[in-house]
Amino acid sequence: MTDRSVPSSAASLAAQTTVPGTVRRPAGRALWRFVREQPFAAAALAVIVVLVLLSVLAPLITPFGPTEQNRSAIQQPPGGRFLMGTDDLGRDVFTRVLYGARTSMLVSVVTVVAGGAVGVAIGIVSGYFGGRWADSLFQRIMDTLMAIPGLVLLLFIAALLGPSIRNSIIALSLLVIPAVNRVARAEMLRIREEPYVDAARANGCGLPRILIRHGLPNLFAPLMVIASLLFAGVLIAESALSYLGVGTPPPTASWGRMLSEGTKFLEIAPWMVVFPGGALTLAVLAFNLLGDGLRDFLDPKHRR
Repeated sequence: MTDRSVPSSAASLAAQTTVPGTVRRPAGRALWRFVREQPFAAAALAVIVVLVLLSVLAPLITPFGPTEQNRSAIQQPPGGRFLMGTDDLGRDVFTRVLYGARTSMLVSVVTVVAGGAVGVAIGIVSGYFGGRWADSLFQRIMDTLMAIPGLVLLLFIAALLGPSIRNSIIALSLLVIPAVNRVARAEMLRIREEPYVDAARANGCGLPRILIRHGLPNLFAPLMVIASLLFAGVLIAESALSYLGVGTPPPTASWGRMLSEGTKFLEIAPWMVVFPGGALTLAVLAFNLLGDGLRDFLDPKHRR
């Protein structure tokens, strides 16, 4: 056999090899199987969808604006025109809860997507070149970020940049990047040893093609799980920053800021804390249940 047969054999192996986790299934069948096997996670997904729809359709659902003040109805209890009552400035709590969901969801989505993209990029490159100087450099930086307590790092960055939604996203992204990087790197260290990757190298595929064609598809399942769990963490962290006054600035509606404003009137107007706190608890619980369900559904080792 001549040397010319090597690329041909590698090409044949690369064409015949099925990359784990890339088998396509009908979306409807997969969704039904997810609902059947993970009912709690499916219910959590339904709750998340409802929260997203309510936040998006908030201008059509509520007759009031998020900053509109009703001076004749200050701290009015729930009932009548005000479904969840009003706050100390006469603003409708129901309206602000929905707009607060919009703010929190926006911050969470942008943070997880932006921070996750950077973390994945660093993780797959670092994992592919595992053990070399570039990998060591990247991982030492990630270790440094993870060594600093999360709340301390958030407060430092947020206080340094000033309170705003953009600065909150920047600060929160520094917590997302190391978490996603560790998952992406660990998976890439395994993927680079697979036969189909060796076949792609022998066939002359470049590094970008290997990472995009073989690396990213196999990272889909673990990244879906870590993303859903990170959503819950980002929601709590964003609310903590707003509660402490270094996150979303007033008068923008935010669950954390509503909690901060409501604690002053907890004894005489508890609804100012109960409803935003309940919404935050429900959202965090839903994302955590969804993450657990996705882990069990996407990982064959956890299936019954």
